[in-house]
Amino acid sequence: MRLRHIEVFHAIYTTGSVTQAAQILHISQPAVSKSLAHAEQQLGFALFTRDKNKLIPTAEAQALFPEIEHLYRQLHSVKTLADNLQRHDEGMIDVAITPALGFDVIPQAIARFNDRYPNVGFRVQTIHNDEAMQALVERQCEFALLFAAPNYPGVVAHDIAETSIVLVYPRALLAHQPGTVALAEIAQHPLIGIGDSGPVGQLLWQQLQGLGIHPQSQVQVDTYYVAARLVAKGLGVCPLDDLTAQGNPDPALGVARIEPTLEVPVRALHLTSRPLSKLSQQFLQVVRACIAEKA
Repeated sequence: MRLRHIEVFHAIYTTGSVTQAAQILHISQPAVSKSLAHAEQQLGFALFTRDKNKLIPTAEAQALFPEIEHLYRQLHSVKTLADNLQRHDEGMIDVAITPALGFDVIPQAIARFNDRYPNVGFRVQTIHNDEAMQALVERQCEFALLFAAPNYPGVVAHDIAETSIVLVYPRALLAHQPGTVALAEIAQHPLIGIGDSGPVGQLLWQQLQGLGIHPQSQVQVDTYYVAARLVAKGLGVCPLDDLTAQGNPDPALGVARIEPTLEVPVRALHLTSRPLSKLSQQFLQVVRACIAEKA
């Protein structure tokens, strides 16, 4: 099927009328009928049958429609992007982020950016580090914002900021509510394990093992938000990045700096073959400022 065939098929299928399809496509009714007949001739089967003044999809048309709908949405996205690229202050920023940045940093950055560029759209998805390469290669996003992202072939990494690892604890558990805690003290308390959650957990566990400390955890999680909620319920303490801690305020939670300080870099990744757009570069400047304010 040609592009015009797809547009005509979709318009008739969703409206049930040649007349309304012609209005949607801004072409004449004879042009719609001719295109439909041509599509059916190429396919070798009918797509619609007539019932009074309505066109009823055949079984073959119903089987085709899900794929046609998918293609139609892609065509619409291409047209929207092409229109936006003609303007300097419009476009789409397509970003994948580590979930921790979604609590506060990215919403704040988008709100600020929207004040300056109200016609810029955003498509935001959350991913974990091990999903980043696939998302970039498959063009699911223009760039990814991650903690301590590893080096990938064909990928450029930009350092955006750093955030500290802090200890989140139930206030009821640590009555003296410390502002700082020594790294070696962490294993003295019930621990919510995040060793498999990514670079934050991995960095902390490496440091503890370097001190000869091998903490045991009754509860293991792979999502920082879940870890924070478990701490709020009094089930133990948990080392988290400071951005997650600030993004999940709770009267039941206390936050202590860890000594010695453990820093985790925030990096923006994009394909070498797909340089960042000017809009995305400007947006990353806003992200950098938002993280700096929380330091």
